[in-house]
Amino acid sequence: MATISFKPGSRFSVPDWHTNSSLISQNAERQRTASHEIRQQARVLRNETNNQTQWDEHDNRTRLADRIDEVNKWREVLDKCLAEVDAEIDALNLIKDEAERALQAKNVPLDVVVECLTFRESRRGIDLVKDPVEDDLHKEMEVIEGARKALQQKISEAFEQLCLLQESRQQMNWDHRCKVETIEIDRTCLSLNNNAPNISLKPDPTRVPHETTSPQEWEQYSRYNKERAEAEVRASVQLREVIAMTIAQTNNELEAQRVAVEFEFRKRIREFERAHNELKWQEKNTKEEIQELEEDIRHLEADLRDKMGPLKLAHTRLETRTYRPNMELCRDQVQYGLTDEVHQLEGTIAALKQKLAQSQDALDALCKQLARIEADVKSKENSLSLDNKCLDVRQKLTMPAEKYVATLDTFNRTTNRNLSPLKSRQLELA
Repeated sequence: MATISFKPGSRFSVPDWHTNSSLISQNAERQRTASHEIRQQARVLRNETNNQTQWDEHDNRTRLADRIDEVNKWREVLDKCLAEVDAEIDALNLIKDEAERALQAKNVPLDVVVECLTFRESRRGIDLVKDPVEDDLHKEMEVIEGARKALQQKISEAFEQLCLLQESRQQMNWDHRCKVETIEIDRTCLSLNNNAPNISLKPDPTRVPHETTSPQEWEQYSRYNKERAEAEVRASVQLREVIAMTIAQTNNELEAQRVAVEFEFRKRIREFERAHNELKWQEKNTKEEIQELEEDIRHLEADLRDKMGPLKLAHTRLETRTYRPNMELCRDQVQYGLTDEVHQLEGTIAALKQKLAQSQDALDALCKQLARIEADVKSKENSLSLDNKCLDVRQKLTMPAEKYVATLDTFNRTTNRNLSPLKSRQLELA
């Protein structure tokens, strides 16, 4: 009978075997529980982080949009202020040029006064007296010198104010360009998304640049530029009023003195001179009105041309939207808005055409009126010349020959001041 051989070694008991199986099962249960908790925590973390990421991106997108609006508002404020400064610079340049022309125009009266005094020094005998005419001529020279000094001072002040306006404009224009560039940058950032091709990780993106400013400093800087420009504009407006008042005052003083002097020379022709001067003033204003009306007509024509672009755009959008498929062919708010835009543009074009026709009719009427004024001016000049000849003939009865020649030359030069500068220069050269 054979015997069974046993492999040497330790043996486990049945309870040990059951204990081991129980431990394995318990460990498996515990590990699965731990794994389940980790999975749940991971899901919670994923949900929270995804929500947080989306809301952070949404909040920053909203902040970017708000910041763009804020910067754009300041850009519009600066743009408006720049336009006001530019308009004020142009207006100040115009009044400065007018003051310079007024200063230059004082040379003719000064030459006339000197020539009249020189002519009157040629008087002989009992006629060489210190009469009221000579007193008025000396007073007229003092008025002219005072007017020249006052105008020169105002021209210097206008030049200094122009420098200040240009300086404030340059600073504000630089701020405006920076805001335009900032808006473009922020709009570029606003247009980016997670799938944009040009996004990447950057080295140290959270660094603070060296010249970074606070929002308060940023707003204070723009506000300072705006308030400074507005202050310069106000100062310029006041200066323009002072210059205009100085020009008017000097012209009035000189005109009053001229009338006083010429009243002593020629009482008989004063009414014709007033009518002639009034017509020249009306002719100048009519020509200026014609120029302004022609400029407005050009602007109306340009506006008519400019309206065709938006009209074509609205037409194209309406026509293109008719190709929307199936249920997408909806008469939505865009459709109503585009239709209203077309009607508005068509009404605008009709109104501009009507106003253009009215302006052209007014221009024709002004041109006809100017022709009538110019014809009347020539008539008054002819009448003035005839009356002067009559006065000249009558002066032969009581005045020496040299006195007669001096009076005629003074009158002709006085009359030349009422003509245009070009005609006056041609008469002087002739």
